[in-house]
Amino acid sequence: MSKYAIVGAMEGIGHEILDIMEADGIKAADVFAVDVNAPLGTQVSYGEDDELDVHMLETFDFSQVDAAIFATTAEVAKRFIPKSLKAGAKTVDATGAYFSDSDVPMIIAGVNDDEINSAKKGLVTIPSAAVTQILIPLKKIDEKYKIKRMVINGYMSTSIYGKAAMDELFDQTRKIFMNESLVDHQKVFNKQIAFNVIPQAGEFIGDETSNEWAINVECKKVLGSDVKVHANLAIIPAFIGLAEFVNIECEKEIDADEARKLMKATEGVVVFDKKVDGGYVSMVDVQGEDDVYISRVRQDVSVENGISFWSVADNLHAGAAQNAYKVMLALQKQETIH
Repeated sequence: MSKYAIVGAMEGIGHEILDIMEADGIKAADVFAVDVNAPLGTQVSYGEDDELDVHMLETFDFSQVDAAIFATTAEVAKRFIPKSLKAGAKTVDATGAYFSDSDVPMIIAGVNDDEINSAKKGLVTIPSAAVTQILIPLKKIDEKYKIKRMVINGYMSTSIYGKAAMDELFDQTRKIFMNESLVDHQKVFNKQIAFNVIPQAGEFIGDETSNEWAINVECKKVLGSDVKVHANLAIIPAFIGLAEFVNIECEKEIDADEARKLMKATEGVVVFDKKVDGGYVSMVDVQGEDDVYISRVRQDVSVENGISFWSVADNLHAGAAQNAYKVMLALQKQETIH
């Protein structure tokens, strides 16, 4: 029986991965919860009935496990993933630490699974949730019509920065309702996040932010093409979820009805697109859901062969954790291929 390590088990994505594994029938005895700062006696829940002891990453022996998922910070992953690989554990990077490495394949389960066969180091990485929930519904469209340009406007919840950012939103909201001052209460964000929209996700790299730049790189890496990508990202005052308006331009003529049919035929995608008030899916509708939800599919008449659509998903569950888990299982099977 295989054994697994979830590194970053006390963070949002780590919690989601554990929930998914328990629901999939993985026994608690086969799972190691690992984290950076885990005082002796720390536990995390595993389903409704079990608790897992949290092991300190600094001293954890990866030779105990067959596979590991890193859902920590990129800095921690860079330091400890080599230790995991040296111990022989198949490893999934869910932090972005290795996303720009040319010899580390980037995988979205159901989109480019075959690329796992090029994981010579036993290491694969997964893209950001923003890219995952775009490229899953676009899989069949790209295969048939070949996407050549994408414009992405993303509205990201505070969960992309972890628990501290979500706590800051909660505390600021409470202070505003209590008529208390917000002075010196901006620790994660450079601006007030409660009842506000911040047009910055990540640090600035020239004219764009690191997250906008990453979306460009990740889309090209997963699609394996020179598709042109322009991303605009903002943080909104929500705790969990990710919403995106996406415009694509294809090499071949495509209409919105055909795009809608292809998306409906894609596993992991739900199309709910009614031209009435409320005939679409919003961020609060998808928390805890496995699928990517698509609405507002339209013809983009500003370009040739263009369509646009609205995509929403639970960024922690569907966008990151579920993909990381599926990729880990697929990576384990790689041993039987070579």
